[in-house]
Amino acid sequence: MNEEFFSDYKNFIVAPVDEKLNGKESFDPKNYSSHYIMTLSIFNSRITNWKDASKFDIDIDKSIKTVLKEFNIKHHEKYHLQLLELDRFKNYFVLALSSKTKFETKEENGSISFIVDRMLTNPFYVGQGWFNLIGEKGRISRKLFCCSFMKYVIGNQDPLKIDKKLGNVSEFIPKNDEIKLVKNL
Repeated sequence: MNEEFFSDYKNFIVAPVDEKLNGKESFDPKNYSSHYIMTLSIFNSRITNWKDASKFDIDIDKSIKTVLKEFNIKHHEKYHLQLLELDRFKNYFVLALSSKTKFETKEENGSISFIVDRMLTNPFYVGQGWFNLIGEKGRISRKLFCCSFMKYVIGNQDPLKIDKKLGNVSEFIPKNDEIKLVKNL
């Protein structure tokens, strides 16, 4: 075989796409057609609040961020999850779920349950060791989360125009720049 046959091989090199790099684009809500606010708590919980999870060698903050990052990388073409609230003294956390496809009203419950029970539970349950946080009833049914959700509808987010009666707050400030406290009875 002629050694010069592959002499221009460098023109044909295509680097493999790393799966971990997919989904790194920044979150843009305009790219998603529906958004939901989900509240998740532990089903049949052995803890009363998140700070008790340290008894089971679980760092809740790190654990949730790891799972959400992996979820967003893996499912970036369909869904995006974002942590909105996590208080160590409460027993729930709040996530925002954004979907590129719109769920039908009748199918919302089933679709969100599928995402939570099938796509999100296993990384927490096995990957992060959250099986330690549930009791025997939860282990038998292999259920980790209790979930409630509400569709997030972007409304008029300008606080001055919510009432539609207030257009300009400066109308209520006297011209001499003196603000007085008025007590209503």
